[in-house]
Amino acid sequence: MKAYETPYEKVTAKTFPKGPDALASGHRACQGCGEVLALRLLLKALGTDIICVSATGCMEVCTAPFPQSSWRMPWIHVAFENAAAVASGVESASHVLRRKGRGTDKRVPVLAIAGDGGTADIGIQALSGALERYHEDFIYICLDNEAYMNTGIQRSSETPFGASTTTSPYGSKSIGQTTWKKDMPAIAAAHGIPYVATANPAFHLDLMNKIRRAAAIKGPAYLHVYAPCPTGWRLKPELAVEIGKLATNTRIFPLYEVIDGCYVMNRKVDEPKPVEDYFKLQGRFRHLKQENFDYIRERVNAEYDRLITLTQTFPVPAAS
Repeated sequence: MKAYETPYEKVTAKTFPKGPDALASGHRACQGCGEVLALRLLLKALGTDIICVSATGCMEVCTAPFPQSSWRMPWIHVAFENAAAVASGVESASHVLRRKGRGTDKRVPVLAIAGDGGTADIGIQALSGALERYHEDFIYICLDNEAYMNTGIQRSSETPFGASTTTSPYGSKSIGQTTWKKDMPAIAAAHGIPYVATANPAFHLDLMNKIRRAAAIKGPAYLHVYAPCPTGWRLKPELAVEIGKLATNTRIFPLYEVIDGCYVMNRKVDEPKPVEDYFKLQGRFRHLKQENFDYIRERVNAEYDRLITLTQTFPVPAAS
């Protein structure tokens, strides 16, 4: 069965999961953290019958300070760079146990979770290797808060152009970050895997349905999740959801899927809000000037138009 034909139980406002959370309250995430919001929604959509491999990072540090843990399922903390490799091994071991009739014969989703640094920088080699072995059945989730927040707000290759971090500070001769975000969804899709998607906790039902679709599909799946960080972004904690809506409605973080190489735009934005609305809420961009906004807008719109072209060139086949 093709990935786009694979059925899954959709989440709606009426069928929102009410069971126990796989991630318990009492964790130590910062006030207003959009990353833990995204993580809780993703796990709520799947329930507790899962296995999770978590790389070093914000979510590992704030949820598992020894001897405590907020995780209500089998959970493994691994190094910064090898979440995908360990998830691959866990999935292979589970497959062997099922084949030998040991333990459950039920297919249990295996998740690998890492931040943008552990995905796009330190972990990209292991991730590429795991995705290239397309027969392996796991879901990789990148929680993208756009810098190394856990260790002091250092820039990563997912830090956006113009952002000021501790290792890309703005000044009289610097705009801050001078490169554009690495396109990790495109890199994942280039491996020919069945499913790639972007997601945003500000659009919670879309996010939850994407993780359910990823779990239903056989083979590796990659989710790139927008994860607002009030601390690192110099954003008021109560604005994490608002900034998420602006990220998509300005076209800065578009929501789309790549299913069997076919592109679907999940939320078309024909009349985008000004990019200034997004940047001016965040202290990390307070140094930007109008000419910077104009330059960024041009790039954002060009990237959005490229995605629209891909949805027209490689559309999902109509249901037969």
